[in-house]
This record gives sequence, C-alpha cells and structure tokens, in this order.
Amino acid sequence: MKGIDLNDVATFVRVAEDGGFTAAARALRVPKSTVSRALARLERELDVRLVQRTTRAFALTDAGKGYYERVRGAVAQVAEASADAADRSDEPRGTVRITAPVDLGEAFLADVIVRFVEKYPEIRFDVSLTARVVDLVAEGFDLALRASPMGDSSLVVRKLGPAHMGLFASPDYLARKGEASRVEDLASHDFVAFRATGLRNPLTLVGPGGAEHSLHVPETSAVTADDLLFVNAAVTSGAGIGLLPLFFSSCTAAFERKGLTRVLPAWSVRGTPLHLVAPAGRHEPRRVRLFRDFLVAEAKRRGFGG
Repeated sequence: MKGIDLNDVATFVRVAEDGGFTAAARALRVPKSTVSRALARLERELDVRLVQRTTRAFALTDAGKGYYERVRGAVAQVAEASADAADRSDEPRGTVRITAPVDLGEAFLADVIVRFVEKYPEIRFDVSLTARVVDLVAEGFDLALRASPMGDSSLVVRKLGPAHMGLFASPDYLARKGEASRVEDLASHDFVAFRATGLRNPLTLVGPGGAEHSLHVPETSAVTADDLLFVNAAVTSGAGIGLLPLFFSSCTAAFERKGLTRVLPAWSVRGTPLHLVAPAGRHEPRRVRLFRDFLVAEAKRRGFGG
C-alpha cells in the first residue's frame, strides 16, 4: 500500500453510516462521483471490496463491515479533535448550517443571524428554509427550528416556548370597518384566516385573568392561507383582521413601515411550541454553541412564550 488517504476513510465511514453514496454525497456536500472515486481509491489501496454496488441496493461486504467497525471510532476522534483545535482559536470561525420553516426564517431567524454575525464576523451561515422535516444527520445540519411535535430520540431538543398569536389589522382597515373594543365586536369584522396544523376553529382567545372567549373565524373568509407571511401581507394591505405571531411585531418590516395595529391587545391565542433541535451524540463546535445560546436569548427577548 502506498498510503491510505484519511479523507477517503472518512468518506467510507460516511457512506456506511448514511446507507449509500447519494446520502453521503449530500451530507458531505460533494458530487456523488467524488464519493464514488474516494471509495474506489480506498478499495484499491486495501485490495479488498468494501461495498457491494448494485443498481437496486447498497450493502457493506463482510470485509467492509469489519473495516467500518475498526475505523469509525478513529474517524470520529479525528473530527472531534479537529473541532476542538478550531474552537481554541481566539476568534470563533466556521460555518453553522441551520434549517427552519420559511416564515420563521424570514420573520425571525434572518434578523437574529444578522445581529449574531455583527458580534462574530468570522462565523458564516448556510440556511435552508423549507416546509419539509429535514434529516439533520443525513444532510449535515447543525440546528433546526421546528414547530412540529418532537418525537425523534436521535435529536437534542430545546423548547423555546410557544409563539403566542394576536389579532392585527391595518389602520386603513380599522378606519373603514371600525375599531373592535370588545371581543363580541369581532363578529362584524372581516378576517384573513390562517390555516395551520394544530390551529383549530373556533379559536380560543385568552384574556385578562385567564378568561376565555371562543372566536369562530368564518369558513367564508375572503382570504384563507397556510403561510404566515402571506397572511401578514394581506393584513397589511387591509384585507381584514389576521392572526399573527406576536414576535412578528418586533421582527417584520411591515409593522414598522405600515404600523399594523394590534386588535384587542389584552387577548391572544396560545401558540404552537417552537423547538430548537440538534443531532444527538455529536461534538458541538463552539460556533454552534454560541449561536444556539444567542438564538435562545433572542427568542425570549422577542416574546416567545410571553
């Protein structure tokens, strides 16, 4: 053997753990052909077949299984030692990969990242905004913001608190339709309805002293949408009263530019709990730890759970 490239060994471990070339290439953020060439080089150096390749299935050979068991711990130790060495630098640096739903990303996460980078200019971000539930381990993400229930034991979950929601309207709409000074007045107003999993109709408004009021949002609302950014835009345009997360009021330009008014500010709707999640059993680089703590503090400051 002329000498084994440790990068090829690390690529093999990723292929074994992710169950295939495609998943490993996605996690490593390289072309599939790069992964395939790395495995071919390693097999030539070892003079043994490690992976059984077919068009339909992927499997390690017996030699591949034995080799994986012997090298996986060493590869993990090298990765952790490298991360520790980088963390010891005076200036935190590197890339944080995070995923979130589109509305949370645009209305909350973007501003948090900008503020964080002002404090730590050598840290970079790779952000994926999507409605799908991303496999953090397979796709190589450090963190995710999620509103869906957490049932995956492979994740470390930190609850940020519920994003309580309030009723908002534009000044133009209220001038046209009149103010609502009591919850009963809402019956005569137009609504921009937000359709979301876990948000039931009628809505339960919670007011002073824990008082509750059942609000039925008409199924015939002129505008119904499943995207909060669209609801925000429609409310800003004067389509009616809309239900929006309270943190929107401190994060979105629409509130600052248009001056959206909170209707019945003493009343709100309990929101879906939001979570910050990370892969379990993985060394957490300093840059990720710093951003995680910063994001948690910002969530608290901006009204999550408040």
